[in-house]
Amino acid sequence: MNINELIAIVKNKLETEIVIQDLKIEDKSFLHKNHKGHQEGKFHLKLIINSEELAKSSKIVSTKKIYSALDRELKEHIHSIQILLN
Repeated sequence: MNINELIAIVKNKLETEIVIQDLKIEDKSFLHKNHKGHQEGKFHLKLIINSEELAKSSKIVSTKKIYSALDRELKEHIHSIQILLN
């Protein structure tokens, strides 16, 4: 899977599971290329999410919703994920 396919899947899954007003997904994999734990085919993503639905919940509950929606991708294609909630 390439990064563009992964971003499309992540965007679709999050927008299907959560009411989101604005979503930005950035590939930050280049920052980790020389790290010891870096694996080819595993990506580092930064999610910037503006969601009234998530704003009503605690950060822990919101993060669990996001992780639940992306369960398969986190296991197979995402090495690291940074989540910023607005």
